[in-house]
Amino acid sequence: MADTGELRPEDCLRPTRFLDCDHPAVRDHARGVCEEAGATTERHKAVALFLAVRDGIRYDPYAAGLDPDGYRASTIVRAESAYCVPKAVLLSALCRAEGIPAALGFADVRNHLQSEKLRAAMGTDVFVFHGYSELWLGGRWVKVSSAFNRELCERFGTRVLEFDGEHDALLHPFDESGHRHMEYVRSRGSYADLPYDEIMAAFAETYGEALLATDTAQVHDEAFGR
Repeated sequence: MADTGELRPEDCLRPTRFLDCDHPAVRDHARGVCEEAGATTERHKAVALFLAVRDGIRYDPYAAGLDPDGYRASTIVRAESAYCVPKAVLLSALCRAEGIPAALGFADVRNHLQSEKLRAAMGTDVFVFHGYSELWLGGRWVKVSSAFNRELCERFGTRVLEFDGEHDALLHPFDESGHRHMEYVRSRGSYADLPYDEIMAAFAETYGEALLATDTAQVHDEAFGR
């Protein structure tokens, strides 16, 4: 684990086990997104890639499962749905493919809109190891969450997270009605590659079998207090 202040941008460009930015599927997708958006600067490329991941892959907390291969960017790029960690992996890998240094950041977040039923199933209202991307833009690290797609946010009345290529874009603390939503409660640090074993161990310790047995559609509704 490291703080992004300890991660060198030059070390966050190369392919890794999970951020396989040299894979043809990842390279081709990154190039296609940027060309379609007419993006030529790093900032504009980062925004275009963010939008492609945010809205091109529907948020689903169980789509990737527990198979490590499901957390590789070259696998995720073909997916229709994924949850925050795979989506962060893909965004970071796509940015690396376009020459933008990118890492992964993690934090535990408390969902204040979570239903009592889901809280009872999980045993907590804290989601451990929420994943986001950390991009080197304008000479500094910028934190970006691509988790919730626009359609999902509009359906449940939560604010759509926008990214301007310059400032942090993390989960909103309030929804559109002013109700408290997401709270960052603990930093899990920054990584040049996905700490798969550490994340899976934290999931098992925190949730046991309960979360894995919960119906995905039910999670969608209850995670947003519906």
